[in-house]
Amino acid sequence: MAGGWAKDGAVQEQIDASVEDAVRRARAQLAGAESSADCAQCGATIPEARRKALPSARHCIGCQELKDAEQRDIALYNRRGSKDSQLR
Repeated sequence: MAGGWAKDGAVQEQIDASVEDAVRRARAQLAGAESSADCAQCGATIPEARRKALPSARHCIGCQELKDAEQRDIALYNRRGSKDSQLR
């Protein structure tokens, strides 16, 4: 049961959308291509150990950390504007 201005099932829709977004981001990270020898962002050489451990590596560790931080920030944003989530 929804309260206030929210329609019935609005909370579940928001949860489903968040899960779908997380799955989409995870699938994007599972690229089937081989690792690059150089970072796609800064051009630095990607160490061989990283390329072996992560076959789809496209970024050096530093650039990947920045990219992951940006993704976390996006994931925390509530684009649906639920009143309940804004009050927390």
